[in-house]
Formats: sequence, C-alpha cells, structure tokens
Amino acid sequence: MANNPGAKKAIRKIAKRTEANKARRSRVRTFLRRFDEALGAGDAAAAKEAFGVAQSELMRAVGKGVVHPNTGARKVSRLHRQLKKLAAA
Repeated sequence: MANNPGAKKAIRKIAKRTEANKARRSRVRTFLRRFDEALGAGDAAAAKEAFGVAQSELMRAVGKGVVHPNTGARKVSRLHRQLKKLAAA
C-alpha cells in the first residue's frame, strides 16, 4: 500500500492513464470491427473507407503508446492485404 504522497499520486496517475488507454483500445477495436463487417458484406467501397479510418485510429494508438509500433504496422498490413483481396475478387 502506498504510504507516501508521491506513491499515492503515482497510483492516481496510473488509474487515470489506464482508463484512457482502455478507451483508446476499445475505440480501435470498434473501427476494426466496422472494417470486418464491411469486408463480410463484400462492399469494397465501404471497406475502403473503413480501412482508412481503422488505419488512422491504429496509428493514433501507436502514437499514444497504447499499441506497440510493430503491432500497429502488422495489423494495418493485414487489413490492407484483406482489402486488396476483396478489390481483386
């Protein structure tokens, strides 16, 4: 248990940061789900638009430190590959 002011403040900061990161992670998942739904529907135009938003949101999470840069790049790459496959079909 924290027993000095600095440790108590650190606990408060960590709790606040954890809440913000949860919200950011949830937001990313929402946009990834929307992209998957557009892919599932076979709508190339909607998928392309959803891809742009999802990519932007993922890179934003990378910038905020919520997602590791390599993880963000890998996810974007896989999304783009799925989009190209849909466009080719």
